Amino acid sequence: MKSIAVVRADSNSKVHTTLLDLRRYGRMVFAEQPKIITPDYADDILTSVLKCPLKNKCSAAAVVLLNTSPSVAIGKLSKIHPPAHVVIVSSKHDIYDELIQNIEMFPEFEVRKEQLDQQAQTQEVLAAY
Repeated sequence: MKSIAVVRADSNSKVHTTLLDLRRYGRMVFAEQPKIITPDYADDILTSVLKCPLKNKCSAAAVVLLNTSPSVAIGKLSKIHPPAHVVIVSSKHDIYDELIQNIEMFPEFEVRKEQLDQQAQTQEVLAAY
């Protein structure tokens, strides 16, 4: 079962670093490129998932479809400390179907290609080890 990671932060650089951390340290597998979403939409998603009002609004946000089950993604996320707030959305959440339907419409988040290539090589070495 696929899950969705919603990343909320104060800046695009924190979103970028968090996406890299999810792959590098969390060893999460992205099903596709991360997508940019509006900060207001990310706040709405969080409110929908947590079912409580927000304390702080974000300034930058992204969403990425994961090939990692929600329970595994949450477990891995609890072991790393990314610089942004990450919410794992599963099919149990009301907003999940809406995100799945609309995810292709969002523009791609530009993650530096050389860093992703380096991570892929590192993951291959670790897998072979």
